Amino acid sequence: MSAVFKFCTSGLAKAVARGLVFCLMASTAHASISDDQIRIGYLDDLSGPYSDLAGPGGLEAVRMAVEDFNGKVGDKKIVLFEADHKNNADLGANTAREWIDQRGVDLIAGLNASPVAIAVTRLVEEKNRFAIVSTAAAASLTNEYCTPNHIHYVYDTYSVSNGAAKAIVAKGGDSWYLLSADYAFGHAMEEQVSKAVAASGGTVVGKARHPFQSSDFSSYILQAQASGAKIIGLASAGSDLVNAISTANQFGLMEGGQTIASLMVFITDIKAIGLPTAQGTQFVSGWYWDMNDESRAWANRYYERVKRMPTMVQAGLYSSTTQYLKAVAATGSDDPAAVREYMLKTPINDMFAHNGRVRVDGRMVHDMYLAQVKTPQESKSDWDLFKILGTIPADEAYLPLSESKCKLVKN
Repeated sequence: MSAVFKFCTSGLAKAVARGLVFCLMASTAHASISDDQIRIGYLDDLSGPYSDLAGPGGLEAVRMAVEDFNGKVGDKKIVLFEADHKNNADLGANTAREWIDQRGVDLIAGLNASPVAIAVTRLVEEKNRFAIVSTAAAASLTNEYCTPNHIHYVYDTYSVSNGAAKAIVAKGGDSWYLLSADYAFGHAMEEQVSKAVAASGGTVVGKARHPFQSSDFSSYILQAQASGAKIIGLASAGSDLVNAISTANQFGLMEGGQTIASLMVFITDIKAIGLPTAQGTQFVSGWYWDMNDESRAWANRYYERVKRMPTMVQAGLYSSTTQYLKAVAATGSDDPAAVREYMLKTPINDMFAHNGRVRVDGRMVHDMYLAQVKTPQESKSDWDLFKILGTIPADEAYLPLSESKCKLVKN
């Protein structure tokens, strides 16, 4: 009896419970694995303003995926590296280059901050390695900056902005002032929201951009307040988002009748802001820990290790790493073209994604959800923060391929 068969039969119940049907595939891994190891580099913001989105918690999610494969695909060991890119594109690209040239890394995962993600995905195309972007949001990653060597997995600026803008305008929020982070993510979000508001019959009456990692939002919030717009749209994330909402409260923006629309919200943001301030905020999300039995089961496993519930990005990192390792197992190769081809033809339905599939442009499309922050009275526990109001089907959530500028799309 082979070692693979012994492992699969003894661990089958546990593997099925975790949604990891890899036992039969594992025996296909063979010598076409480069360097006889599958080497993954987790490159993200581990200590800065966006480290709560993925950061150390995302690394733990990747570790969970590796452990669920028993640290191997067949008899090939999975090796995990980690580094903090400090939201610096040059540092991120140089780290990735060293990993590829000196350590033979096959997959680079994480990639918070769109400038970092763009720099690294260009590099993996040049070096013929693979990347799965889970943290960065810019839709351009599978549009003008698409490559055949990376996949954009969890969400993007188009999917979270379009649905939120359309829903809010439909409810009467037809005049907007946009305050955006001044880098690729914020620019993309600003563009998408502006288009969605206009297409829905609303108007953007003003815009401003703030530097990344701003500590003082006073002047920006005063400008937004003076605009008279019904909706103040915040195209920022992490500590920038928390600081902007806190400043808006200090200046009484909501008490004056204006509404904050947080266009990029994570569970950690709401936890930091608090339900009394954030209650009623609507936004679009790709995942929530309390959505269904599968999400709850995995989130509880994660909570036991990290002592906090996961963000959608951390859940997506587990899912994307799992799907990558399944592809390596099924093809018996870590060759980027072979892995990508398998992932393009294999549907994704797991603890993270429903109706998921990877398109030719590298965008993993899946159902997205209109969510609302609960009131303190509605919340039954520390992490009971959202409720799901509706589903945006995968085919409607993302930029249509007919509008794509990706070089891989034949239009």
